[in-house]
Amino acid sequence: MRLSTWGRGLTRFALALSIFSCGAAAQAQPARDEVPSGFRSLFNGTDLSGWTALETRDPRQFTALSEDEQARMIDEGRRAMDRFWRVEQGEIVNDGEGPYLTTLEHFEHFELRIDYRTVPQADSGIYLKATPQVQIWDYTEAGGKWSIGADKGSGGLWNNPPGTPGKDPLVLADKPFGEWNRFFIRQIGSKTWIWLNEQLVVDGATMFNYWDRQLPLIARGPIQLQTHGGEIRWKNIFVRELDTATCNELLAAHAAEGFESVFNGLDFDGWDGPVDNYEIVDGSLRCRSGKGGTIFTTDEYEDFVVRLEFIVPEGGNNGLAIRYPGQGDTAYVGMCELQVLDSDHPKYAGLDPRQHHGSAYGMAAAQRGYLRPAGEWNFQEVTVQGARIRVELNGTVILDCDLEQVTEFMGGQPHAGKDRRRGHFGFAGHSDPVAFRNIRIKRLPQEASEGGDR
Repeated sequence: MRLSTWGRGLTRFALALSIFSCGAAAQAQPARDEVPSGFRSLFNGTDLSGWTALETRDPRQFTALSEDEQARMIDEGRRAMDRFWRVEQGEIVNDGEGPYLTTLEHFEHFELRIDYRTVPQADSGIYLKATPQVQIWDYTEAGGKWSIGADKGSGGLWNNPPGTPGKDPLVLADKPFGEWNRFFIRQIGSKTWIWLNEQLVVDGATMFNYWDRQLPLIARGPIQLQTHGGEIRWKNIFVRELDTATCNELLAAHAAEGFESVFNGLDFDGWDGPVDNYEIVDGSLRCRSGKGGTIFTTDEYEDFVVRLEFIVPEGGNNGLAIRYPGQGDTAYVGMCELQVLDSDHPKYAGLDPRQHHGSAYGMAAAQRGYLRPAGEWNFQEVTVQGARIRVELNGTVILDCDLEQVTEFMGGQPHAGKDRRRGHFGFAGHSDPVAFRNIRIKRLPQEASEGGDR
């Protein structure tokens, strides 16, 4: 719980450190676990090549430093690492003091397997993308921290806000002191799964940005091993970086109950509007180049969640029609148009922030930096409850707003339809061959949009 720190910045200097080897002859070591298929080792069992040690810092502050300043801090961190961290018989050891061990590599979507062993009254954790933390602590009453959740055990996202999913582990899974524990952690964007000793303790919860609750977790960052309060040992540290297809499959499979397909991949059954302006290609629904208009489901929806994959060509532009009445410009007559846009293309450099990808067009700006490059499939989930709209892109929430609270509009043009509570779902084409597939919708009960969740 005493917070460590970090910041990003793989500079050329840091890359050089990552391949540095002390050259000392390795003593006889106990057999280490085999590297799991598809993974690679982050600890070679003999020295701390590929690591440094850093003090607490918001990673966005670190990014703002010059390259030379980042390199200086990483170099100082390595000297601190040599002072406070050591390798004994194939195990990384810290006595509870000093800055936190930090990978020089940064990770975006990944799986991490790591073993640890600690002692009574110690307190530690694993920072993901430089952010606290997967909690490790003394779960016994004698540890003195039951009042802040230690009785529930290790593995929770302790720095999440109280009452949010993932804050507390689902089960107590710690082994007795003196035994090794094993974490298996999966993180896609900010969505996080954690298994402790083969028991699921966090099930796809959003990891909040400790440094600024108004912003999502950074897209990429290092892994840090926290320590204070007593000895902790680590070994068998393996990572697997997840590709786009795997990420999309895992996101689609999570909590999939209740979703129904609204596009069969073969024809436009169940759709209306200018469908001739669209085509079906390899099971995806794609706007024809040079064509456009809004096509929409024949069914109407009140509160719902939609999941889909989309791909944009360079400079591509489309939109999701939310509670569309069936005619007119959905950006103004529907609840909103959620932008689907290659926001990083140079031709969009001068756009209003409320026009970039994921934004409620002209009303509410989404966070940027989480869209995959043009030509790659993205996974997006949109939740519509009453006046609230939430957009999760590739595992990270980029928009969460209440449109009833919007009073300033792009160009001063009000959106007459923003308070609509029922309508069709669809796609608003703008002449570019943007494609969609695996389109599934789950209706939400009306009471879900009433009361405290509004």
